[in-house]
Amino acid sequence: MSLDSAVAFARENGDRFVEELKELLRIPSISTAPERAGDVRRAAEFVAEGLRKAGLDQVQLIDTSTATRTGHPLVYAEWFGAGPAAKTVLCYGHYDVQPPEPLDEWLSPPFEPQERKGNLYARGAVDDKGQMWMHVKALEAALAGGGKLPVNVRVIVEGEEEVGGEGIAAFVREHGDRLKADAALVSDTELFAPGLPTLCVGLRGMIYTELEARGAATDLHSGMYGGAAPNPFIALAQVVAQLKPEDGRIAIPGFYADLQEPTSDELDAWRSLPFDEEHYRKTEVGSTELTGEEMFSVLERTWSRPTMDVHGMPGGFIGAGAKTVIPAKAVAKISFRLVPDMKPEKIFELYKNFVESIAPKGIVLEARLIHSGEPIVVSTDNDYIRAAAAAMREVFGKETVYVRGGGSIPIVGDFVRELGIPTVMMGFGLPDDNLHAPNEKFHLANFHSGIESILRFFDHVGKL
Repeated sequence: MSLDSAVAFARENGDRFVEELKELLRIPSISTAPERAGDVRRAAEFVAEGLRKAGLDQVQLIDTSTATRTGHPLVYAEWFGAGPAAKTVLCYGHYDVQPPEPLDEWLSPPFEPQERKGNLYARGAVDDKGQMWMHVKALEAALAGGGKLPVNVRVIVEGEEEVGGEGIAAFVREHGDRLKADAALVSDTELFAPGLPTLCVGLRGMIYTELEARGAATDLHSGMYGGAAPNPFIALAQVVAQLKPEDGRIAIPGFYADLQEPTSDELDAWRSLPFDEEHYRKTEVGSTELTGEEMFSVLERTWSRPTMDVHGMPGGFIGAGAKTVIPAKAVAKISFRLVPDMKPEKIFELYKNFVESIAPKGIVLEARLIHSGEPIVVSTDNDYIRAAAAAMREVFGKETVYVRGGGSIPIVGDFVRELGIPTVMMGFGLPDDNLHAPNEKFHLANFHSGIESILRFFDHVGKL
């Protein structure tokens, strides 16, 4: 690959790349909504066509449906023109997005991308359509501008990351030979601060659950039965309060038994980062105070401590006006973020046993596991991390920093366990990009810098 030619091609075609991304962002590929299944497939076909136009081979959609589940397709492509002696990089991304609600908080419609002040606003702009599209366009620039890549490439793009990634996890387990590579490249993370090159080397795992409380056999009139009939919503509130008291420490017995603390070197590195807690509170969180375990710093709380959160409590009457009903059942959607060496299956069992043991009188509780993912920490002592750090340093003109992420990308753990390869998490989002929230955005300068960084990463890996 002629690196200079590839970079020049990317710069000359940057406006076209953005317009193509806008086309992809207009597709409401919401993987959790059954009625959007056709749109999800349409997004997969768009990505596949983009890979074909980029010059990759063996482009195909891989169905993930089984007898017991309806899945969204994987998009696979490869290019092996570098020869058998060259390194192989596996590029991963996802084309599905979160639901856009609450719609009234968006300044522009979530699936009508708009540019404002150098940012592109739309659902999926940064998570992960924009960052995944950087991979596609870097590959196009390398093949069109330079004619040849210095590495062999496999590409796998999924449509179920936002609902647990069950389809791709099964594919990696069952067809790992089709994804054989020396390293994986994932762009689904962020820079620690604007203009600061950042590699994420750790992610929290998670378990996502539903906790159902059942009381009476049917909905009841609160005037006739209030004071005698158990109320599932009150029961859930009581249980949640016991799960995590005000000090922020999760009260499940044995919950912290297997927790791995960050190293002293990591903690020292985190303390040196340009982090202002008050600015974080005002601009990113927007609350009057921060909460959690006060004996730990904010970065420790969000990167290396486990958490519990409640995401919704559907059930009962939520319409306009009043209806004095005691619902027969209620559900709370509860997740736990996990850190190394916490095992999802063990944590779920501890949680299930604990909530069942504290069920209020007259209430039957059922805990259900929806999906899970293991935490992961990637060693920085490998050639691929060093290649990525060098690439980003060349583009941004600053030394690359190493951080952990508070979120979860389940496939990263699968790549380590099933494929035995390191993953480079080289993302270009920003802390205020509103992932999973209204007014999600992607800073367009980072979109273009990301493409160039990926090209330079390929160049460095080609020299290993």
